[in-house]
Amino acid sequence: MSVEIALRAARVRYGPLEALHGLDLPVPAGTVTVLLGRNGAGRTTALRALAGTVRLSAGRVLWQGVDVTRLSAHERARRGLCLVPDLRAVYEGLTVADNLALTAPGRSGSPGPAPYPELLPLLSRTAGTLSGGERRMLALSRALLAPARVVLVDEPSLGLARPIAARTYRLLAARAVRDGAAVVLAEQRVPDGLPPGTVVHELRRGSLVWSGEPAESA
Repeated sequence: MSVEIALRAARVRYGPLEALHGLDLPVPAGTVTVLLGRNGAGRTTALRALAGTVRLSAGRVLWQGVDVTRLSAHERARRGLCLVPDLRAVYEGLTVADNLALTAPGRSGSPGPAPYPELLPLLSRTAGTLSGGERRMLALSRALLAPARVVLVDEPSLGLARPIAARTYRLLAARAVRDGAAVVLAEQRVPDGLPPGTVVHELRRGSLVWSGEPAESA
């Protein structure tokens, strides 16, 4: 498997607190990678470091072998990186339709809420009036519809009903297996239904403590 993007000896500090302690994290193309750990383990910080929304205090970010550590988050997004954070992941003042239109800039016509038909009756609503689960579906539509090479999602199933969560994991797996994207999911436990070849990395207090396959993590 070729490595699409990677952290190399990455350190991130929030004031006096070091959240990542020299983390090495390779993310293969065409594969789902799961970052496993409890709150405070460093999962979210690792995603943000890859996306460029937090700065490294030491180490590098390599994208297809090229050092992109100094590239801003919006420059990485232009190159094909999509981050779906766990909170504040939609434009609350825009309608659902407008949020969806931003998922694939330059595409003719509206991309439509294909992954989530539940959003169809809500197209004219502003995102700030949606329920938590509806906002999550809208945010996830960006990862599922945008032509991204790297897809980073923090807790995909947050606020979703079980059947919709299961559908979400199938769709995210298809982004990796069918489309060749490097998909990284930050999770507190390994979800069901991940494709063969999924790689799990367990983080604890900002360090990598274990790597393996989903069946080995139980």
